[in-house]
Amino acid sequence: MQGPVVAIIDDDSAFRNSLTRLIKTGGFETVAFPSAEDFLAAPAVGNVDCAVIDIKMQGLNGLELQEQMIRRIPGLSVVFLTGHARVSESVRAMKAGAVDFLQKPAGDDLLFAAIERGVQRSRTSRESLAELENLNYHYAQLTRRERAVFALVTAGLLNKQIGFHLGITERTIKVHRGKVMAKMKAKSFADLVRMADRLDIQRVNI
Repeated sequence: MQGPVVAIIDDDSAFRNSLTRLIKTGGFETVAFPSAEDFLAAPAVGNVDCAVIDIKMQGLNGLELQEQMIRRIPGLSVVFLTGHARVSESVRAMKAGAVDFLQKPAGDDLLFAAIERGVQRSRTSRESLAELENLNYHYAQLTRRERAVFALVTAGLLNKQIGFHLGITERTIKVHRGKVMAKMKAKSFADLVRMADRLDIQRVNI
């Protein structure tokens, strides 16, 4: 079984090769790149679980790469490992969501712990993004009326109140409500409310 995949992006070839060997001893699979551009152009970046990045690089620097990753590879965690950095750069990196900001040479245990946190964060983020994508797919299958019922039901209104608001019978509301539950694959009303929160369905006040 393949272990977590760590991408190493550093334009210092000697350090990159040394870091690659070190990270492999921690039980990680590795892919190494001499530049941010090479990393972004790689076809398998979606398989990476954590990226270890230098700040100072030719072309896109580490912070610019982090910005690109947020837009193009959402959910992929970043650990910065750099020899020269200003405090302002570390603050900017952490505010943008970096797992850690380490100085070269970082202790093995410190580095491995940061990578482990990054791997777990990436996998959790990907699961969350996949769930949201799935919910959006099911939501797109709802009719306009079913979406209205969805919003009103999860706002806490009774079938009778919803029927009055939409100008249809309570019996028809029950039918629509059943279809919403089925199409959204909701197992319970509480599950449907959670879905509405994830989808940011606007609550209706009457």
